[in-house]
Formats: sequence, structure tokens, C-alpha cells
Amino acid sequence: MAENNNKGQQLNIELDESVADGTYSNLAIINHSVSEFVVDFVNIMPGVPKSKVKSRIILTPQHAKRLLKALNDNVYRFEQAHGEIKDFEQPPIPMNFGPTGEA
Repeated sequence: MAENNNKGQQLNIELDESVADGTYSNLAIINHSVSEFVVDFVNIMPGVPKSKVKSRIILTPQHAKRLLKALNDNVYRFEQAHGEIKDFEQPPIPMNFGPTGEA
């Protein structure tokens, strides 16, 4: 993801303290239109029937594909170093959970 296709140029990226702390998410809801992907990150707590979107990221289709590749590459490297990530079965989430796929 940190590719720099502009030869000889540097990109200075700042990380504010409030963003550096991060936001925990255990659910991502992904919708898309012809021109964008919308990823809503949610933290669902056991026994609590309601939750809020904690963060929303909007990507172009090209950037979504680059993100997919970067995640695949990083998961592969993680598993090479630490072993396979187990995909535990999660309880089903109701299909009416979250916003509709309008963009």
C-alpha cells in the first residue's frame, strides 16, 4: 500500500495521536457502487443488540483492489512467520443488519 510510483519524490505522512490509538473492529460491512467501495467498521459486543459504525472508509475500485492485494500479501507473510490463522465459525449476522448498499 505504501507504493511510491513517483520516482525521486517522498511522501510525508503524519499520524495524529487520536488516530494512532486505533479503533477496534470485529465486523466490516462492505458495499459498493460502480464508482466506489464503502467499508464500515463496527465493534459488536456480545449480548448487546445494537452497535454503531466506528469508522467508514470510502475507496475507488482501483484502490480497493490494491488494498485487497496488500492484505493478502500481509496475511501470507504473517502465516509464514506465525502459522495459519484459524478462521473460527462466527454466529450468523442478520441480513438486515446495517445500512443498505447505496452509494
